[in-house]
Amino acid sequence: MTDTFAKPQHRRRSPIKLAMFCGLMLLSIAGFVALGIWQVERLSWKLDLIARVDQRVHAEPIPAPTGRPANAADDEYRHVTATGTLQNGKETLVYASTELGPGYWVMTPLVLSDGTAILINRGFVPTDKRDPATRPASQLSTPVTITGLLRMTEPKGSLLQSNDPAARRWYSRDVAAITADKNVANAAPYFIDADATPNLGGLPVGGLTRVVFPNSHLSYAITWFALALMVAGLLAFVIRSEIRANRPKQSSG
Repeated sequence: MTDTFAKPQHRRRSPIKLAMFCGLMLLSIAGFVALGIWQVERLSWKLDLIARVDQRVHAEPIPAPTGRPANAADDEYRHVTATGTLQNGKETLVYASTELGPGYWVMTPLVLSDGTAILINRGFVPTDKRDPATRPASQLSTPVTITGLLRMTEPKGSLLQSNDPAARRWYSRDVAAITADKNVANAAPYFIDADATPNLGGLPVGGLTRVVFPNSHLSYAITWFALALMVAGLLAFVIRSEIRANRPKQSSG
């Protein structure tokens, strides 16, 4: 009597198709594992970066570098100090969105005794205080000492807006472009974010630097390794099915 509910026969793959399938799966596994390892390495790099930056931010301030070129690896977010005279007439406003609302960063050159000019982000002003005449107390003419964090230049503009020097529209703190626009000689290739030391008149408001480093590398690594395991499981299932299908059937006595 024929069994109406007999188990359907497994369709055997040709050796070439099976080899191609296995090769593709193995390449996928290797790729996912490589991506996972890369994310683990990135995680180690990011944790080291965070530790180094945290140490710099909370260290005692040192003189801002003037005799050597600054670089991101050695100097970014370093706690520095500089003494000189502010060139208030060459102030530049850069659009900013902060915890205090929308407004502008006030970027002013500070000329040191050796002639070096360092662009200073003196802090934030709201839109209705963009005109220097509305905050005359902060327009200091005597030598000042600025303490803050060394920041590297932000060329060209923001992600959504490009700087337009001709129209006086600035969306990033592009040191080279700003100092060229204001004819600032002997400018350092970085700027300083001033700390929260109050300015006369209460403006600009300094100390708003956000030191935040997104760190999702661990979750990315887990995702890639999980995908590698899933593909390995699928490959194991297919190989097991093929082995079973190719087993010689035992005849019943």
